[in-house]
Amino acid sequence: MKVLIVCSGNAENFDFKHHQAFVFEQIESIKKAFNIEYDTFFIKGKGITGYLNNIHVLRKKIKKFAPDIVHAHFGLSGLLACLQRKAPVIITFHGSDAYISKVKLLSKVAAGFSRFNIFVSDKIQNRIKGKSNFSIIPCGVNLDKFYPIDMKIAREKLDLENGRKYILFASSFSNSVKNSPLAFSAIGKLKMNAELIELKNRSRDEVNLLLNACNLLLLTSKTEGSPQIIKEAMACNCPIVATDVGDISDVIGKTEGCYLTSFEPDDVTDKVMLAIKFDKRTNGREQIEHLDNNIIVKKIFDIYQIVFNK
Repeated sequence: MKVLIVCSGNAENFDFKHHQAFVFEQIESIKKAFNIEYDTFFIKGKGITGYLNNIHVLRKKIKKFAPDIVHAHFGLSGLLACLQRKAPVIITFHGSDAYISKVKLLSKVAAGFSRFNIFVSDKIQNRIKGKSNFSIIPCGVNLDKFYPIDMKIAREKLDLENGRKYILFASSFSNSVKNSPLAFSAIGKLKMNAELIELKNRSRDEVNLLLNACNLLLLTSKTEGSPQIIKEAMACNCPIVATDVGDISDVIGKTEGCYLTSFEPDDVTDKVMLAIKFDKRTNGREQIEHLDNNIIVKKIFDIYQIVFNK
């Protein structure tokens, strides 16, 4: 079976392993576990016009590679993929494609033309709908890449002070959806010296070290689909404070040391204090064993077989 992966390649100095890590790890795991060959098509250009400008190049790629399936990630990539009719299209919708109004409309169109849709959470499926051929499958977490490390050792490797409180912000400060002003406002109310660390331009190994070195992960996003960083924090037994968006409440469940917060700065501050006072690691890794990437990719491959055999 031959699969063509279609996704954005717009990041500066784009690197598949880094900028689309969850897609890379998913398809690599499928390749290792099952008999597939895959290739990639990275979209260059932003906005609907930028995406549509790729159609001729995509068609040439499909003609040359002759895939049995095109698997597109995110709604706009899926819409582009559906503009060719030589290979059936599977679209995975990750979240931003359901919450940005203009993109949501185009995602709905793409969902109607694809052969099969995958939604990383039921909330996204409820917003996009689409055809009856769909499954709810969150992206898996690589438990070999994200695992507990002694905090002292992790801090030594990152050159962080042992006695200080460190809070890992779940993304770049400049990403407006991630809502860093709320995080800064809440941290400013803490009656202690705590440093908020930006998660930006880090390797996967560095992210793993940070999740083990920091006292907690803080996510203050306005919207999310099924954020990987939450699963990765759980895999590292890192305490979490997060706004109740996407499927976060389902992922953390009733895990001690993990707290949901409103968008009120005082509430965020209170929950951060609870996580700091928790003062130990969680048992989050045990709680997300069902999200092991090796289990998730079996579900993805089952969908490949359904589409391939139709």
